[in-house]
Amino acid sequence: MTERNNEPAGILLINKPEGWTSFDVCGKLRGILHTKRIGHTGTLDPLATGVLPVLIGKAARAADILPESGKEYKAHFKLGIDTDTQDITGKTLSEDDTRVTREQLKAAFDSFVGEYMQIPPMYSAVKVGGKKLYEYAREGVEIKREPKRRYVDFITLDEYDEQTREGVITLSVSKGTYIRTLICDAARSVGTVGVMTALERTSACGFKVSECMTIEQAQQLADSGQINERILSLERVFSQYPKIRLDEKRTTLYKNGVKLRPEQLGIKSFDKDSRFCIISDKGGLISVAYVDVQKNEVRALRNFY
Repeated sequence: MTERNNEPAGILLINKPEGWTSFDVCGKLRGILHTKRIGHTGTLDPLATGVLPVLIGKAARAADILPESGKEYKAHFKLGIDTDTQDITGKTLSEDDTRVTREQLKAAFDSFVGEYMQIPPMYSAVKVGGKKLYEYAREGVEIKREPKRRYVDFITLDEYDEQTREGVITLSVSKGTYIRTLICDAARSVGTVGVMTALERTSACGFKVSECMTIEQAQQLADSGQINERILSLERVFSQYPKIRLDEKRTTLYKNGVKLRPEQLGIKSFDKDSRFCIISDKGGLISVAYVDVQKNEVRALRNFY
């Protein structure tokens, strides 16, 4: 998937390094790829590593319409410490030596599976009154936050040492879930405190960490002129949507803004929440669309031509 001016467009899978923000990664790639239009599919904390699908060129237009999908993580934690950031990088607020058994801890994590009302941490990018929470936190201001509905698909307690009170969990959660907050909440539910010490996102948007490249590898591929070979089609992100392939005539009509009816495009089954990938006669994704049920016409949710 490329643009007319040969600017790359599509998805580049990056294994985000620890200490970098997602914004840092996009900034670096702008220099590597010599393009300004770059976005990502979901923020990772600086402490975290792992899957960061980066949207390049016209694909950046898809950032806010991506299908909801669970994200999987491997998180390390330590009980007995409470910090202002809820992870090991923060300022220690308190310590606790309450003994917690593996059975108690497993039961605690199990209790969070399913719907989960989570209060966003102060050190987060959530906006309140047009200002990010971490900006208030740095000023020493505590802001009242409303709990947000999240969903936890599963949590597995992989490792836990009752002496050091350190452990590892694997989990899958919905978009917007803060793993460090979940760990703190689980620790409190067994009468102690806890922090996240490391985090790796192992899966996101259907991509695995094994498919990702490092920033250094991206630079090397760009230097050798091979980076475009690793840029995936945007269709990969929308693979769960049915594909509607247009002939030359309908491609022209669609691009010219002519409203086509579902039956003209071979769409036989749909409702107000249905989404479709519109593929041109040349074979590329030109739009993600939906059916306006009241008007019985296909409308673009986002165009990429």
